[in-house]
Amino acid sequence: MAKARKLLERRVRRTRSAIRKRAGERPRLSVFRSGKHIYAQIIDDRRGATVAAASSLDKGLRAKMKSGASVEAAGHVGKLIAERAVAAGVSLVVFDRGGYRYHGRVKALADAAREGGLSF
Repeated sequence: MAKARKLLERRVRRTRSAIRKRAGERPRLSVFRSGKHIYAQIIDDRRGATVAAASSLDKGLRAKMKSGASVEAAGHVGKLIAERAVAAGVSLVVFDRGGYRYHGRVKALADAAREGGLSF
């Protein structure tokens, strides 16, 4: 288990390093996936501040979903983060998958965020 965690941390570092180099002025949409929930944040690295955040733990979403660890939940979180980002004046971001493969919940969140008005 410790080896898997170290490998994940290495992938995260490598991914974030590449993203920060090519992001330029754009904030990043960062995804964290746990066994029970999914979280998304839009982070402005220049200021070191979170612009918008959403997760499957938000009260409005919990009533809609059976589980916070499903593709459906990730879609709801993606739409919510897009709404909050557009309200904050952010429409162009760079996607940070956080060392996870781009499939399943991570892909569902990204697709829903694109539908909600974010472009990356």
